This record gives sequence, structure tokens and C-alpha cells, in this order.
Amino acid sequence: MLVGLLAYLGVALVVICTPGPDTALTVRNALAGGRRSGVWTAAGVAAGQLVWTVAASVGIAGLIRASEPVFVTMKLLGAGYLIWLGIQSLRAAHRAEGGHGRPGPAPRVGTTRSLRQGLINDLANPKMAAFFMSLLPQFAPADGRALPAMLGLGLLFSLLTFAWLALYSVAVDRLRRLFTRSRVRRALDAVAGTILIAFGARLAWSS
Repeated sequence: MLVGLLAYLGVALVVICTPGPDTALTVRNALAGGRRSGVWTAAGVAAGQLVWTVAASVGIAGLIRASEPVFVTMKLLGAGYLIWLGIQSLRAAHRAEGGHGRPGPAPRVGTTRSLRQGLINDLANPKMAAFFMSLLPQFAPADGRALPAMLGLGLLFSLLTFAWLALYSVAVDRLRRLFTRSRVRRALDAVAGTILIAFGARLAWSS
């Protein structure tokens, strides 16, 4: 039991600490709205993972993965959402120059919007359904305790994700004085936008 839990933690930490669309979105919102926006984005991502945990535990995720039209539609919607967020960041980078060479005001991202973006960003990625559906059963017992075990493992994964992304938000917030300088801000917005678009394109063309 303990060995299995430690193995699960190892796999989970590797996956969580590997930068992806959720990390890029959290950093983007932390830059735009500060620590609160980043933390609420992390909360939205974690909430989305909890939804996928329940879906995987009761078999809904399997139905989504088995239905090719539903899976493809969700994948394209998720890709489109990532690309749209990326374009927003690129536009923010362009606006950051402001008038007469002075830095323009950074667009604010409210907490409600940050939570919603984090939630949608996670739920709109059907790859998460396949991920939880393949990961959780490997570490859950095969008897009647499988359902509560999968729910518990998914909850642990979501909490670890929230903690990691919240840490990102705090780090970005502490460096905002540097990041809000015109040239640095434009570069970071451009990089964040490019990364989000790249993740969206990869999702759209993935099998």
C-alpha cells in the first residue's frame, strides 16, 4: 500500500511539474493580475481535475474517449480555446508598448475570470480524460474499494497541482516589478502567447 502510494506520488509529481498549458495559463494570469489571479487560476485547474477524477472513476471519461465524435469535438474546442488565449497574450504584448514608446497599462484579470479560465482550460482538454482513466486504475485496488481509492488519488493529484501552480503564482508575483518593465513584459506576454498557441496546435493535431 505504502509502496504503491509512493510510486503514485512519484508519477504525479513528474507530470505536475512538467510545464504544460495549465502552467502557461497560470503564469500568464499571474503576470496580468498578480498572485490572486494566479492562485485562482490554479484553483480552476484543480477543480477541473476533480471533475475528470469523478468522470474517470464512474466511467464517464471512458465513454468520452470511446466516442470519437465527442472526443474530437472536445479536442478541437480545447485547442481553439488555448489558441484564443494565446492570441490575447500576443495582443497584450503588442499593446504593452503604449503610446510614444511608453509602457501601456497591463490588462487586469479578475479572480472570477481566472477561476473560469483555469476550469475551462482543464475541462476542454479531453486528453485529461484519457490521462486520469489510464493513471488512477493502475494504483487503485481491484476490489470494492476501487472507487473511493480512485477518488482519493484524484483528489491528491488535484491538491498537488494546486499547490504547485500556486507556488508558480507567488514566484511570478514577487518578480512582477521586473516583469512589468515594458520590454520584459512584452517579451513575456509574447512568449506566453506563443506557448499557448503551440499547445493548442499540438492538441488539435494530436491523435
